[in-house]
Amino acid sequence: MTSATPPRPARPTALVTGATAGLGAGFARSLARRGHDLVIVARDAERLDSTAAALRAEHGVDVEVLAADLSVRADLDRVAQRVGSVESPVDVLVNNAGFGLKQRFFDGDPADHERMFDVLCRAVMVLSRAAAGAMVPRGRGRVLNVGSVAGLVPGGGHYSAAKAYVIVLTETLAGELRGTGVTATVVEPGYVRTEFHARSGMRSGGSSSLSNRIWLDTDEVVDAALDDTFAGRVVSVPTRRWKAVSTLLDVAPRRLVSTVWNAMPSGARRRHPTQR
Repeated sequence: MTSATPPRPARPTALVTGATAGLGAGFARSLARRGHDLVIVARDAERLDSTAAALRAEHGVDVEVLAADLSVRADLDRVAQRVGSVESPVDVLVNNAGFGLKQRFFDGDPADHERMFDVLCRAVMVLSRAAAGAMVPRGRGRVLNVGSVAGLVPGGGHYSAAKAYVIVLTETLAGELRGTGVTATVVEPGYVRTEFHARSGMRSGGSSSLSNRIWLDTDEVVDAALDDTFAGRVVSVPTRRWKAVSTLLDVAPRRLVSTVWNAMPSGARRRHPTQR
């Protein structure tokens, strides 16, 4: 009599927003390599399907697709319901979706700025809360929110304001979660080579030795952020050079930082956000 094959141990599941490009695609790949099944979220259903097929083929994981525009409240509610599912729990939430605007705050398109607030702030708040509400009763789980060094810069436009919100919200959540078995981490990258700047109508880094020191590759950010997330650290700043920059921004007088930033070609005149 042959014994029955034991069931395969369930893999943990990670949900990643903005998962078809840039940092989001990098997070999806790295989490799959680390043995996670995935729920990937983005607006473009066709691109979601092709991304899911590639992840399944390369890593042998289960990939669920969820087409949603996080600036649309009904879509965001659907994603929040998936994050909070009891029957199919999400073990890791990565709030990554975002975009930049090459326009000033006071005379830009109000609808664009409202959409930025909805995606970069409201969606992060709603999904982080849904995740924590489902994870705490289980006594385990990880929330990773993508911030930016720009969130430390007064005068960096609406994007900087939105990322400052993400940083403080995550630090607040991490404090509330202490002792529950659930953690919250915010990653604060500097400039990253992705599609983010091109989609926002802005230049990205070149290939000079100076650019190579300033601009980060996707994997540098993703690997550091996930390592810090699974170690339970609250703040993750990839690479020593950007840790030094963030420390300087943290301790320098805010008026000085704002004055210097706005005097730069990438400051108030161009509104050059810093990641994805």
